[in-house]
Amino acid sequence: MPKVKLPRKSTHVDMTAMCDVAFLLLTFFMLTTKFKPVEPIAVVTPSSISTKLLPETNIATIEISKDGRVFFDMDNKSRRMQLIQALNGSFHLGLTSDEMVDYAIAGSLGIPFNQLKNYLNLPVDQQKSIIQPGIPIDTAINVPTNELDQWVKYAFNINPELDWVIKADDNTRYPVVKEVMNTLEENNHRKIHLITSLEKIPPGTVAWKEQNVPVKKK
Repeated sequence: MPKVKLPRKSTHVDMTAMCDVAFLLLTFFMLTTKFKPVEPIAVVTPSSISTKLLPETNIATIEISKDGRVFFDMDNKSRRMQLIQALNGSFHLGLTSDEMVDYAIAGSLGIPFNQLKNYLNLPVDQQKSIIQPGIPIDTAINVPTNELDQWVKYAFNINPELDWVIKADDNTRYPVVKEVMNTLEENNHRKIHLITSLEKIPPGTVAWKEQNVPVKKK
């Protein structure tokens, strides 16, 4: 009895739908991706064995360079806009709408109030080339100019749920870090996160023993 030959079917797969999906995904990521602003300073953080992660939202970060310059940053563009509008009105900074928008979309900033307008009025390329002097934190009795205190107060008024983070360079002098921490403490912010680089847990320490506890078999 002769075998019945089945007709061969084409193995061609129409990839049109797959290409459409790929381009839709590509377009989505291009439109929703947020690029990290260029940081004005490079901070080499000290190392520690802490593995606790920082909160992802509602963060106010105070950066301190190795030469003691202080910078302030807060997440959420709309909150930053509210912050600069409040500071502009209270301290008569004379900022225009465009300059306040420039601040809202920028990153960490370390400019005294009296230089803020001139800085934000510059093109972005020129802003990147300027060495920012840092936010004044001097608390001398004769001439108190702790402008960081104002940034902290107004930021908290805008967002009372902020978590406070200090990112200091490993070579920063301790008195500068202490001054920043005192400013936060004076505003009743005693829960502070410190950004560090993760290092290997030294053998023999309590943390090492906790990680190396033998598992008992049932």
